[in-house]
Amino acid sequence: MEISDLEEKQSLAGDSPAKSFISSSTETVTIAEFSTFIEKLSPILDEMKDSNEVADLPAIQKAIESLETDLRNAKSVVGSPNIRSSPAKNIEYLTQNLGRSLGLVLFASHDVPIANKEKIKALHKEMMNVRFDFSSERGSEFPSEAEEETMEEEIEEEKVENEIEDEEDEETEEDDKITLDIDDIMMQIKNGNDGKFKNALFELNALIMDGVVSNERINDDGMIKVLSQKLGSSKGHDRVTIIQILRYLIMQNNQNKEEMKDLGFLSTLVKSLARDVDERREAVGLLLNLADDPAVRRRIGKVQGCIVMLVTISNGDDQEASRDARKLLNAMSSNTQHALHMAEAGYFKPLVHYLKEGSDMSKVLMATAISRMELTDQNKASLGEDGAIEPLVNMFNKGNLEAKLSALNALKSLSSLKENIQLLIHSGIVVALLQLLFSVTSVLMTLREPASAILAKISQSESILVKQDIAQQMLSLLNLSSPVIQNHLLEALNNIASHSSASKVRKKMKENGAIQLLLPFITERNTKIRTGTLNLVYTLSKDIPGEFREQLGETYLTNIVDIVSTSTCECEKAASLGILSNLPVDDRKITDLLKNANLFPVLISMVNSISSTSTPTTIWLTESIAGILIRFTIPTDKKLQHYSAENGIIPVLLKLLSSGSSVTKSKAATCLTQLSQNSLHLSKSRKSKWFCIPHTESVCEVHDGYCSIKSTFCLVKTGAVSPLIQALEGSERASNEAVLSCLLTLLQDEIWEKGINYISKMSGIQPILRVVESGNSKSQEKALWILEKFFRVEAHRVEYGQSAQMLLIDLAQNGDPILKPTLGKLLAQLEILQAQSSYF
Repeated sequence: MEISDLEEKQSLAGDSPAKSFISSSTETVTIAEFSTFIEKLSPILDEMKDSNEVADLPAIQKAIESLETDLRNAKSVVGSPNIRSSPAKNIEYLTQNLGRSLGLVLFASHDVPIANKEKIKALHKEMMNVRFDFSSERGSEFPSEAEEETMEEEIEEEKVENEIEDEEDEETEEDDKITLDIDDIMMQIKNGNDGKFKNALFELNALIMDGVVSNERINDDGMIKVLSQKLGSSKGHDRVTIIQILRYLIMQNNQNKEEMKDLGFLSTLVKSLARDVDERREAVGLLLNLADDPAVRRRIGKVQGCIVMLVTISNGDDQEASRDARKLLNAMSSNTQHALHMAEAGYFKPLVHYLKEGSDMSKVLMATAISRMELTDQNKASLGEDGAIEPLVNMFNKGNLEAKLSALNALKSLSSLKENIQLLIHSGIVVALLQLLFSVTSVLMTLREPASAILAKISQSESILVKQDIAQQMLSLLNLSSPVIQNHLLEALNNIASHSSASKVRKKMKENGAIQLLLPFITERNTKIRTGTLNLVYTLSKDIPGEFREQLGETYLTNIVDIVSTSTCECEKAASLGILSNLPVDDRKITDLLKNANLFPVLISMVNSISSTSTPTTIWLTESIAGILIRFTIPTDKKLQHYSAENGIIPVLLKLLSSGSSVTKSKAATCLTQLSQNSLHLSKSRKSKWFCIPHTESVCEVHDGYCSIKSTFCLVKTGAVSPLIQALEGSERASNEAVLSCLLTLLQDEIWEKGINYISKMSGIQPILRVVESGNSKSQEKALWILEKFFRVEAHRVEYGQSAQMLLIDLAQNGDPILKPTLGKLLAQLEILQAQSSYF
């Protein structure tokens, strides 16, 4: 208990035991001065202790506590007989030591506006500069040499004893202080407000990290339980500190884990996985520290979202957290359910491990899970890369019925990815799948459906073509299979026949009667089987239009037309139209059958109703329709052309030319070419002797007669020239040849100059020059024919000759030799070569 100010003055003035040892006036003055410092310091210390400004500032609090301890020790020493050996020197030391402690308070409160700071600075300076006279501290009577030696020995012994006692006193005091601090800290942690809680947590962390808190004290105070309970209600930085303390306590004593195994605490800790980077790192580290216990791993796995968050962290940028998360996932994967949850979160290594090395039951469990998961392409790629294909194929080859079925269903799911298809082909599974499909063993029948589905996917790769007669084997299975298997086989056959390098396979299929085998399936009620059949027939019919016509027969042709007119399935319609577009366009019997079946208006209506949004199916539809329309515009049948024009073909052709694919544009341009070839002869001359009969048509500036859309199919009157030129302006060059052929119909001998002028008027020369620059040799040849007529006109030669000559010279030097004669004429027209030059 502290001495009151009055008691301090009396004690220091001489009423204490020190009086019998200190009698000189100098010593009395020294003690009096020290008493003055105490009088000044005590109220300052009390005021700082009670100040609200420093209540939540740990550094200042510690400095004040240190000053208070030094002051208490100083009072004790001054009141002790031990000071008699050198009173002035000891008091000077005590005064300066107090000054240093006061200076630490000033330093700690550098940025804090505490009261009387200037007064404190002045006292600090005064105490540090204090000096006392030590000269009078030897008595007037001098002891003998022996007495002096004995006195020195006694003083030295007393000094050592005093030092030992001081050290022991300090240690006892330090233990009391720590005990008092921890009691106060724990009280603040349990009950303090946010600020005090934060400071107390900081102090506790420092004490624990310094190793001054025993494990016994940790247990007695229930620190782990208190901290665990506080984790959920604490703020961000405080949570990080709590988790750090708990991790340290586990490192110091493994028994400390026991109180952290509660599901409630683990659930709270898992929530920290979704917070900021520091907290996430500490939380996953603590979970890993606790996870050596299987029971803890099970509890962690039960916490909703935990495994998903761990997978996310394992893929993150924080290397420490990522490493710990992977370790924890691997530890938890000893539980098969956890491994499945990891797979659902996109972490497949544990699942693949079970497929390779697990029990038969575990393998079936993992394979079944793969077949039931909604896997993204990235998931399928990860499973393939992690090595799932090979053990699944082994399960299919060597396992029991349950293993075979689960493996096939898993492989069916994985086979939709191109990269996995290659792995399946290399695994040698194709032969085994075909053998299974030919099997008549009843117990294996349930395996045939997934086997056929896998073959359908594998067939997307051209690598399957190395398997000899695979297509023929599948064809022979069609009539022996269920509808589901038939559908998969048809998909596989169409994939195989569609490969660019499959011409030999297609030829062999047709030679072995594939089309005759397939045609009956066109009348199937099952839409998928009908569509699959039509797709395959379309693929096989592309190479043999004439031969295919003979094999098709009128009955099946009528069936296909009916499908176009009545089906609600766009894919089925597209395949049917594709077959019709592959039939010979000059076969009049087919044309009459299609016309009599009222197909033409159906085609016109379909084009007008097709959405502007392009899909693979709509592209196929429009390409096929444009191909069929070619037969309705053949130039040898003007009556049929009139029928087509009357029923709206020209607006449809312009629509296809403006918005279709390059194939559609090319076919539409071919239709317009065939119509335009007859325009000159159908145009009514202005010099007709029937001049008294009024004409409803207007005069055409190219044909120099009366033209109209429906009567003469004139490109000028239909407005077709502009979209034809626009078709030349894009980067796509596949339709250039057909478009240029159409423009050439305006350059027939009788009208070529008017045609050239009109093309120039419609800004067609620059697009034609671009074809000369970057088209293929056939389109370049047609473009040069147009330019040759173009440069016959001097005005055009003057306007465009200079810009064209370098292009023409380069083409003459580096282009196809077949173009040289036409290029020679053009260069002669531009006077770059003499007309009689033999260079070309």
